[in-house]
Amino acid sequence: MALLEIQDLKVNYGVIPALKGISLYVDKGEAVSIIGANGAGKTTTLHAISGIVKKTGGTIRFNDEDITNMPAHKIVAAGISQVQEGRGIFPNLTVMENLKMGAYLRRDKAGIAEDLEKIYTLFPILKERTKQDAGTLSGGEQQMLAIARALMARPKVLLLDEPSMGLSPLFTENIFRTIKKLNRETGMTILVVEQNAQMAMWLSHRTYIMETGRIVREGLTKEMKHDDFIRKAYLGLKD
Repeated sequence: MALLEIQDLKVNYGVIPALKGISLYVDKGEAVSIIGANGAGKTTTLHAISGIVKKTGGTIRFNDEDITNMPAHKIVAAGISQVQEGRGIFPNLTVMENLKMGAYLRRDKAGIAEDLEKIYTLFPILKERTKQDAGTLSGGEQQMLAIARALMARPKVLLLDEPSMGLSPLFTENIFRTIKKLNRETGMTILVVEQNAQMAMWLSHRTYIMETGRIVREGLTKEMKHDDFIRKAYLGLKD
């Protein structure tokens, strides 16, 4: 049984269909990527899972519970955290205050303190910046903070929306190495949407390709990397 499963999901923006009946699943401990161009429906998919947008059809099940119409704050409490596109940190709060906001729904002080130490091990630079306003961090440091804040909710599934956006190639590589480390070393279940197909496929066990609100291809990433169409259209590789 999948930890997260979407069946025939539909979302409209007004009269315009954004998701046209997509189905996908993520097993516990998997890293799964959704790749595609701007406007394909990738972000809408994550927003639908997180309860940010209204669904017009289909179902979303998490941990064998129907969360299709569950409010966003209850979805976080159930174990799904999202790192927003563009990071979405609180720029006028300090790094520490941002991290505490991630643990807002928790009451286990000892567990929060333990998770803070884990965050500092994962992102040592954040420990040096605890009293610094988040808005003064570099783009890469803000992305680290956004991921760290999501992890402070102690999620069972981490959703990542375009984690490479606006980052240099070096920071992009560092961020994806950290995400892969989270998955491989801690068993964190991850669903990432990303335009950088090479990095997304390097990270993931399985890949879905979206075009105009539909899943058009899916499979094991190691097999899809050898598909000529995907190599040319999404990875920019030539024969």
